[in-house]
Amino acid sequence: MYQCRQGLQAKWKIRGRKPPPGQCNQENDSDCCVQGNSYTTCKCSPSVSSNTKATLTLNSFQKGGDGGDPSECDNQYHSDDTPVVALSTGWYSGGVRCHNNIVISTNGQSVRAMVVDECDSTMGSDEDHDYKPPCRSNIVDASKAVWKALGVPEDNWGVLDITWTDA
Repeated sequence: MYQCRQGLQAKWKIRGRKPPPGQCNQENDSDCCVQGNSYTTCKCSPSVSSNTKATLTLNSFQKGGDGGDPSECDNQYHSDDTPVVALSTGWYSGGVRCHNNIVISTNGQSVRAMVVDECDSTMGSDEDHDYKPPCRSNIVDASKAVWKALGVPEDNWGVLDITWTDA
């Protein structure tokens, strides 16, 4: 569990609700909530350093993609061919990093990507969140362009240990 800036531990649980038919887009092997499952939520993320450890996940920021609504930073969709990311709630920090670049590194490769969205760690299992679980507190949710730039073979896309820093 991570400490919030205010020194308070901010971790809760929400109950999963079964999505109505066709309401949870499972593109990119996205998980849908399971009725009755307990999901952890958190407003905090680990501290950002010059080598912040995180988990890279795959997301589509295009209209109709598994990312759902337009991006929080600009209320627009973004091409999967553009290196863009969503950060967990604590790192997104109310939009402080919107349109800023971060550098993502793994296995000797690095890529710059622009922050365009929040991967919500505080909510989930509802219509607004496409009936998906809340993000974990250490997620960098990235477009296909990021995965390609890192040289990850397509059959290995999905979840990857990385480090990142503000550019």
